[in-house]
Amino acid sequence: MIYLPPCYAEMTDKRYPVLYLLHGQTYMDDQWPRLGVDEQADQLIHSGEAPPFIIVFPDDRYWNAPAGPGFGIRFIEFVVPYIDKNYRTLPERKYRALGGLSRGGGWTIRLGFEHWDMFGTLGLHSPVVFVDDGEFLSRWIAAIPKESFPRLWIDIGDQDSELMFTRNLENILTAQGLPHEFHFYNGAHTEEYWRAHAAEYLRFYAESWQDLPKQ
Repeated sequence: MIYLPPCYAEMTDKRYPVLYLLHGQTYMDDQWPRLGVDEQADQLIHSGEAPPFIIVFPDDRYWNAPAGPGFGIRFIEFVVPYIDKNYRTLPERKYRALGGLSRGGGWTIRLGFEHWDMFGTLGLHSPVVFVDDGEFLSRWIAAIPKESFPRLWIDIGDQDSELMFTRNLENILTAQGLPHEFHFYNGAHTEEYWRAHAAEYLRFYAESWQDLPKQ
């Protein structure tokens, strides 16, 4: 699923930043739209709080099937290039963001840190780390040049079962002196929690796009 800003069809000479939002386990690409992200984006763009941008909702519905482990490869090697080829994007790291909730946050950790040169902004919303990834976290983070470390947002609810891991990740970032935003809210690992913060997430992603190149 793809969200195009209200002006996309009319302003055919403009190119746009892209936000990729990954859904949680057992859900499909309609999860973020159900949480109201497309309506929130419309409001932010119409009010002038955010510049127009594209949102892509990749589908990882086969997470529990043989095709599941290949999602990361498909996303990096096929989805992102396809979007840049077929839509009027600004195909530069600064104008490409990646975020995810729950399992989508786990993918964002793996793909965002391993492919830091592709994404200028990362968002981890109640992230669930993959079992095999925990031991690599410090190594992935240390391999990113400090001057190129992505803008990073982390949030989680005080009743979330993944709180211990998220605290550990935040401690690693703090120990290495890497800039990031950490938000600790009331709430659990639920759609009600993510829906309540959807507009706040979008504002964070859009902050780095206020100085778009003249077109």
